[in-house]
Amino acid sequence: MFSSNAFAAVSGSLPAGFMQWYVGLMILAVIVGTVADMIHKGSAKYFFANARKSRAQGKPVNKASIAAKTLAVDVLASGEFCNPRRRVAHLLTMYGFILYVVTTAVMVFVYPTAATPTPALVPQLWWLGGLMVMVGGYWFWFFIRVDVAAEGSSPLRLMRADLFILSLLASVTAGLLWAWLQASGSAASWLFFGLYLLATTVLFGGVYWSKFAHMFFKPAAAFDKRLAEADGTNMNLPLVSRDDPAQRERHSMELLRDAPMDMGLGIKREAPRHY
Repeated sequence: MFSSNAFAAVSGSLPAGFMQWYVGLMILAVIVGTVADMIHKGSAKYFFANARKSRAQGKPVNKASIAAKTLAVDVLASGEFCNPRRRVAHLLTMYGFILYVVTTAVMVFVYPTAATPTPALVPQLWWLGGLMVMVGGYWFWFFIRVDVAAEGSSPLRLMRADLFILSLLASVTAGLLWAWLQASGSAASWLFFGLYLLATTVLFGGVYWSKFAHMFFKPAAAFDKRLAEADGTNMNLPLVSRDDPAQRERHSMELLRDAPMDMGLGIKREAPRHY
């Protein structure tokens, strides 16, 4: 089961090239959705304007060094998360998703049919990536995201921002169940294959309405912030170093100290634990 290409096994019952066309459409949907999101929010315009401001007003800095630090700390290690549980859940989901998507593309485009045997390592990595997404995603949803006692909100409340994580979990869960049922010879595998396509379409087709596009411009935002800190163009912002945990902790405590403890709930609010 863990060494068989589920896409190749199902290709004989689908029109020729169906999965290749489907994956291609999903890639196109991500590109269109991301560009539309950036135009709607003005993200690219903001970053270009900030870059011009830095060149005009900021002191000279080593942009290559800042870019390398952004990549190593903010992108690869998710340094934006102070809470270690949140960071681990995010890293599991992020790297699992990357592994899952890459191996899916390999199986669909390089080994599309049973006539081109798939090396056992590829589907094994596909399963590993999917399981990493499920561990990180369900951990976040049930034990981190719903930690809303500090906000006084219902854990059952759903928002548009939840579209990405819910559609991602639905897609991966349905995909792994489909592969497992297919390997077991169950007729129910086609039901889960349909659910897999539906959830995946929502995931990639809903980029404009979800937080999916964040993964593309968040690195740019992190780089822009580090650049502003380095060249001095952030002087109108609170001087809190992102690389000094003690300073960040003191700043957080000052904010908590100045904030009212009774927010109309008639009780003392507990400190947030999920971010």
